[in-house]
Amino acid sequence: MQRGKGEMVRGDLFVMTGASGVGKGTLRARLMERVKLRYSISMTTRPPREGERHGVDYWFVDEATFERIKREGGFLEHATYVGYSYGTPKAPVERALARGEDVLLEIEVQGALQVAEKMPEAQLIFVIPPSLSELRQRLLLRGKDSLEKIEKRLERAREEIALADRFHYVVVNDLLADAVADLERIILTRRRIVKRMRPALERALERDPDLEAELDEIAKRMQGR
Repeated sequence: MQRGKGEMVRGDLFVMTGASGVGKGTLRARLMERVKLRYSISMTTRPPREGERHGVDYWFVDEATFERIKREGGFLEHATYVGYSYGTPKAPVERALARGEDVLLEIEVQGALQVAEKMPEAQLIFVIPPSLSELRQRLLLRGKDSLEKIEKRLERAREEIALADRFHYVVVNDLLADAVADLERIILTRRRIVKRMRPALERALERDPDLEAELDEIAKRMQGR
């Protein structure tokens, strides 16, 4: 999006987070079918789950590669979650924002809070389950984790939900369609703030010479009645 005289309006950074198993990936995919966003792919040391693709869902790397990038300052945020490292490569996000694109991060809670410290303008969205019992059911039915790991995830979820006051928005993922609609409204509302609407405000003050000439003729005829 551009201002007058070629000046670019910087895009918004949206950070979506929530407990493991709450449905962040599904929400993100559905949201991006409805709203144009640049999705920033995270990097992780955890192995791919069934159906996940390298360079699409995550950048899957080994621990040595991850540590090298971290030492070089190449992450916007990084965190350890249930024994694996996660990070957001910094350069692609900065480039997209500078081009005026809105960027969406789908990351863990620790990482989201790091982004908030480094980029206070980021819009933080916390996705929660209807209840811990509902989250437990989803984790059990997903069948990806041991019972011990599920209990750890539930305890972690309880701790993370207590941090919700540090976020701008909370979305309850009960009915998927409702949760996606809530996310869409958040994005579209941000796009209507004055800073983002500056080009439209400038256009609203413009006058088109050809149209003005036609309107002058209409005004003259009206005056002569």
